[in-house]
Amino acid sequence: MGRVTIHDVAEKAGVSLATVDRVLNKRPGVRKSTIEKVHEAVSALNYTPDVFAANLAKKRSYRLQFLIPNGPNAFMEDLTREAIGHAEALQRERVNIHIEPIDAFDGHRVTGTLAILDKSVCDGVAVVAPAFPEVRAAIDRLQDRGVHVVTLVSDHPVSNRQHFIGIDNVAAGRVAGRLLGRFLPTAPAKIAFIVGSLGLRDHADRYAGCIEVLEAEYPHLQLLKVHEGRDDNAKNRNIILKLLAEHPDLAGLYNIGAGNRGVIAALDDLKGGSDITFIGHELTPYTREALISGTMDALIAQDPGHEVRSAIRVLKALCDGGPIVEGQERIGIDIFLKDNLPD
Repeated sequence: MGRVTIHDVAEKAGVSLATVDRVLNKRPGVRKSTIEKVHEAVSALNYTPDVFAANLAKKRSYRLQFLIPNGPNAFMEDLTREAIGHAEALQRERVNIHIEPIDAFDGHRVTGTLAILDKSVCDGVAVVAPAFPEVRAAIDRLQDRGVHVVTLVSDHPVSNRQHFIGIDNVAAGRVAGRLLGRFLPTAPAKIAFIVGSLGLRDHADRYAGCIEVLEAEYPHLQLLKVHEGRDDNAKNRNIILKLLAEHPDLAGLYNIGAGNRGVIAALDDLKGGSDITFIGHELTPYTREALISGTMDALIAQDPGHEVRSAIRVLKALCDGGPIVEGQERIGIDIFLKDNLPD
């Protein structure tokens, strides 16, 4: 048997198409006995409404907002490009996507952006959310105003957001710790850490996962204090230059956030990058070249295209009251060496 349609339900229940439509959409004016007949037919036929077709028939539209950090962050630039590309492609399907730049390090500004959104502006929001209390409160208030909210890349799990779209960042940090421990010799050595900010949940989770592995399984490695560079290339470059001046015997480096260009520039300038095991995040033209040249040893990455597609699917499902396919929306952790770089 092919796909069960509303015509099959009407025929089995012995009622009109209009009556089935009223029952399925919970509109008044149908007798209780007729409602029971329709539900029995739906159950017997295992009928599932075609939400896409129904939305086209009703001229249903989706107004989605993506709040993505701006600034010189190559991964966020990729995420923005993906969102723009999908916004153009999905217009014919009545999906309207607006991309709003935010400063992920400024919780008050992110809160202000969330505060001006409501059902008159959008149906759903995907936000790269810094883990500040005021942002949590703004997410909760936006949910209360009837707008569906999902977090993207960086989670805010104590908020009432309805879904997180991104990698398991604790696991990603554990991977980085394992790579550092395996790549470095068994002799005592120093490892340095740079984050954008520990106020970003993804950075905090990666750092926690990394040091958990290193402290438990590689106790001979000395872990230096973490430095915050706000994902800024110039700041990260200065941090590395200062670190190497203070610790000329530095053996390992983990850049937990963005700003890899600054780290790469400092290592290349000092001609000492080949002596330091450097692990970072996200595949960009700059990290690709650093892997090929040997300045960077390994890269932990996530697929921005998958994340944007997932955010759109999840927000549409939330708007429709439909199911979220967890397996489809699970974002994988990619590990790249110079030997397995994609074209």
